[in-house]
Amino acid sequence: MGVHRSTVIFAWILLLPAVLYVVVIVAYPLIDTVILSFTDASLKKVTNWVGFDNYEKIFNATFASVIIRTFVWTFFSVSIKMIIGTFGAMMLNSAVPGRSLFRVLTMPPWIVPMAIGIFMWGWMYNGQFGMISGVLQNLGLVSGPVAFLAYGSTAFWATIITDVWIGVPLVTLYMLAAMQAIPQDLYEAAWTDGAGRAYRFRRITLPLLVPSLITMSMLSLIATFNSFDIIWILTRGGPDGETTTMIIDTYRTAIGSYKYGEGAARAVLICIFLSLFCLAYFRTTSRFATGDNR
Repeated sequence: MGVHRSTVIFAWILLLPAVLYVVVIVAYPLIDTVILSFTDASLKKVTNWVGFDNYEKIFNATFASVIIRTFVWTFFSVSIKMIIGTFGAMMLNSAVPGRSLFRVLTMPPWIVPMAIGIFMWGWMYNGQFGMISGVLQNLGLVSGPVAFLAYGSTAFWATIITDVWIGVPLVTLYMLAAMQAIPQDLYEAAWTDGAGRAYRFRRITLPLLVPSLITMSMLSLIATFNSFDIIWILTRGGPDGETTTMIIDTYRTAIGSYKYGEGAARAVLICIFLSLFCLAYFRTTSRFATGDNR
């Protein structure tokens, strides 16, 4: 009995750092934010309990458009990153000359500090002296300077392109590692049976990559949904709110307007959306783990 008790105590001692981390770094701020979302907290000294008033304020036509824009921005950004990253991993995994050099060249967007990379794209998008506008004019595709960040439609896609540029290297390296983990015996057996390259990819590579694709998509989705730096540095949510996503709106409300209660309500809503994404991810991965692909 004493040995069993000492074992349990020792196990709890080992778990104590992780438990403290979850309580102090995760649980307490989350609970505090939820409580704050039910108050009218601001710069004033007195804070009152307002119930669901903050949540009722955010469910309007304006914020609905912000939610839709966030989902559209996330969908296109994650989809393009996954397509380019997976295709790039396939190229780097194939036996092509200079493969090691190509692998090194995929790293700069990820190695360069994010702020510096975003500022670089901001200069490239500039209408007067930006490289992209200059190239388009030299090719005769446009008649004059194009200020990509000055118009809602172009600014929206400009932020997506920048996010893709930053995120593709991670997807490429992750998918490359997943491809290299596939046993070569499977390819050799299929090649011996006369299977072509397309058949081997469709019947071997793709099915074995599905769990990695799902995991990488989920990680990319969370990072993209919470992306703040790219949009804030390039457009600050403009022009005319056309690049304002939920995280930008939350920052403007809580920090810009000092409406901490309303900002907390928006943060809780973001947490709910991401939790639903995570539940869908765990449900999908559990199906693959148990062999139930229905």
